[in-house]
Amino acid sequence: MSRNNAGLSRERILIEALHIIAGRGLGGLSMRRLGDALEVEAMAIYHHFPLGKEQLFNSIAAYVASPSPTGAAFHDEVGQDGEEQTEVEEQAVADERPWDQRLTTWAEAYRERLLTYSGALSLLAHRAPRTPNSATTWALMRHAFDEAGLAGEDIERAADALHSYCIGSVVHQVRHSGHDDEDALDAREWAARFRFGLRSLLRGLV
Repeated sequence: MSRNNAGLSRERILIEALHIIAGRGLGGLSMRRLGDALEVEAMAIYHHFPLGKEQLFNSIAAYVASPSPTGAAFHDEVGQDGEEQTEVEEQAVADERPWDQRLTTWAEAYRERLLTYSGALSLLAHRAPRTPNSATTWALMRHAFDEAGLAGEDIERAADALHSYCIGSVVHQVRHSGHDDEDALDAREWAARFRFGLRSLLRGLV
């Protein structure tokens, strides 16, 4: 087995870790197994995640929960301040579509990402990582709900409700999928139910 570390990056490690989780569950992920899958020594992974498995789990959670509303590349464990925060705000207000369309686009992308990496959903129950993408999402929601007429703490409450709906709907779908049931819903119907609930939620929030 080749143990060439060339080309090893945090994102490559995270993607391979998610492949292992999809096949073996969270309990099947170990640094040694991850190193074997990447064809590197396990210590090469610690070079990118020096704090070990917990840091890796935090970064997996960030990766799963960070769809970019702007198409920007993913970065994890990076704070936002100064000029970076200004850029985030500018990205959030650049989209001139109606507020509900902007939030619908984000919610559908978030749902698809959570479904793609559903094996790691349990990590989100205990981790709420802050990343540039999540900061951009918060700015998008703040401006959208402000445009819809909300103010103050109601904006934060609405954002929490939207996040909770997306995660809860995916958990519900995953829990009721994959069974040999002739009455099981197909992907199209699950998507239709998500959109119905999303429209109802956004109307109710404002």
